[in-house]
Amino acid sequence: MKRRNVIKTTAYGTAAAATASLAACAQSSSPTGGGATADGAAGDELPKIDWQMATSWPAALDTILGGATTFADRISAMSGGRFTISPRAAGEIAPPLEVLNVVSQGAVPCGHTASYYYTGKSPVMGFGASLPFGLTPQQQNAWLYEGGGLAKLQEFYAAKFNVIQFPAGNTGTQMGGWFRREIAKVSDLSGLKMRIPGLGGQVMSKLGVTVQTLPGGEIFQALQTGAIDAAEWVGPYDDEKLGLNKVAKYYYYPGWWEPGSTLEVQINLDEWKKLPEAYQAMVQTAAFEANLEMLSRYETRNNEALKRLIESGVELRGFSDEIMTAAQEASFDLYDEFAAQDADFKAIYEDWRGFRDRVYAWNNLNQGSFERFVYSNLKPGSPST
Repeated sequence: MKRRNVIKTTAYGTAAAATASLAACAQSSSPTGGGATADGAAGDELPKIDWQMATSWPAALDTILGGATTFADRISAMSGGRFTISPRAAGEIAPPLEVLNVVSQGAVPCGHTASYYYTGKSPVMGFGASLPFGLTPQQQNAWLYEGGGLAKLQEFYAAKFNVIQFPAGNTGTQMGGWFRREIAKVSDLSGLKMRIPGLGGQVMSKLGVTVQTLPGGEIFQALQTGAIDAAEWVGPYDDEKLGLNKVAKYYYYPGWWEPGSTLEVQINLDEWKKLPEAYQAMVQTAAFEANLEMLSRYETRNNEALKRLIESGVELRGFSDEIMTAAQEASFDLYDEFAAQDADFKAIYEDWRGFRDRVYAWNNLNQGSFERFVYSNLKPGSPST
């Protein structure tokens, strides 16, 4: 399969996509409604399209569902209302963990979800969201947009699912989740019932955890009733909205399984091919904006929410070095197993691993040294000390 026969425009490969979408926006929203759009058609000749979008997110979580909303709003604005997408909260038109399935089948034209919910179909799906001990948000974006990661994943999605996907949100480095009891050493994990999806769940399983995958809207009740002993979701802002601090006392960090989780817009490939090139460009530009906006919002809101949680009596805990070391070793053992069994995983993993090692070395030298210096010199009593 040749990727260029599947996808007419590359994902942010050139500035042409953004230029085309902005040109379409300017023409379609002009007072006269006339003029040529980026693909040479008159603005009023672009078709009217109305899509429904399935998502994996509860309506109460405004920031994560906001990624889908921002995406839809920008497309509507750029198209002058001719191309509209209606995001639906989890369960309204598809179960929260079935978004990829309904999009792949063509039952819904597009969705907004996290790819690691579907690692049961292929471990490759972990790369689109986050791998344990993988890339930070900045590094993840670098690998996807400039390191060739998105192109490789789009080839895989097209062949495997008849879907094309674009990054459309990032939660930032996540927290380690909520525990009903303290976890100090690896043996404390044995028999623990924990909600954790994706490859992080598989690593936890190697460490003795009984893993469950639950949608966000079901976590509170599962913790409250004791059906699970621990759960991770995103971070302070969303966790507070879900009320997880009311049913578990200990809040752990860091979320080593999700150092930079990307969320994505998934579009049925047949529907994508039907779109005019101007609309395809709008999709890419809107997804890019949603990706940046969500991360910016979480970075702003999480610190404020964490302060409130601590003031409410939550006990903050860091995972011990013993647990972190065991988890990292188990993670890369798992990747080696996948690479030995799955040619698709191996091809992407080798590229990803090389990029990961290089970018961490660079970030530690430059950005890391700067951050460590600044943090060590914060004045006592400042909001972050």
